[in-house]
Amino acid sequence: MSDFIKSETTAKPVIIAGPCVIESAQCLAEVAEELVRLNRKYGLDIIFKSSFDKANRTSISSFRGPGLEKGLAMLHDIKQTYGLRLLTDIHESWQAQPAGEVADVLQIPAFLCRQTDLLVAAARTGKTVNIKKAQFLSGEDMLYPVQKVRESGNNDVWLTERGNIYGYNNLVVDFRNIAVMKNIVPTVIMDCTHSVQRPGAAGGSTGGNREYVPAMALAAKAFGATGFFFEIHPDPDKAMSDGPNMVALKDFENIVRTLIPNS
Repeated sequence: MSDFIKSETTAKPVIIAGPCVIESAQCLAEVAEELVRLNRKYGLDIIFKSSFDKANRTSISSFRGPGLEKGLAMLHDIKQTYGLRLLTDIHESWQAQPAGEVADVLQIPAFLCRQTDLLVAAARTGKTVNIKKAQFLSGEDMLYPVQKVRESGNNDVWLTERGNIYGYNNLVVDFRNIAVMKNIVPTVIMDCTHSVQRPGAAGGSTGGNREYVPAMALAAKAFGATGFFFEIHPDPDKAMSDGPNMVALKDFENIVRTLIPNS
């Protein structure tokens, strides 16, 4: 029996979900209410995710979010009101300390996963650091970003698979990377929505194929993923970032149900 099958457990997975970018307080609240309902119904602890700034949009004219100060205040309100744990991403070292005062998990974007100063700053907050595997790296390569965090005094590190890019506006997922990265850290997340992106394929913005998200999740589950990342939105077709690959809020429960052991 292969190692990744033997490593599967009956523990409930880490689930991260929320809108790609902070659009409005109303959008955040609508998503948060659904996550609270799912947590209660299934005994989960879904982590709420949204970005205060999307610094890596395709076009300079693309919506980026409300910025650090306002965005963190909005996320703090969600935490206080709904009792949800929070994840947000940082793009620059100076953002780590203020983001760490609000978020429980700091996420390092895939394109920036080798940025030493960013990793060290995130590590020094003492918060969980979720490092997304770059689209140009192998699973084995992720040992070195993890070492940077650990050698900065923080052993609470997760890794996230999100596919590899070879140009031509597409991504390919090698699910063996999940098993490989579980030899580096115990918590390996599958980014089920960014892995169906079509980068730059929508005329100055990113396209995607959200219909493949459920299959991405199930394939990752079969390979022993211990967590799953989803961007969800009340109306993805009207979302201000990553709409084509986001899951509709009304469809999210059906996906979650397939990932819970013995459900």
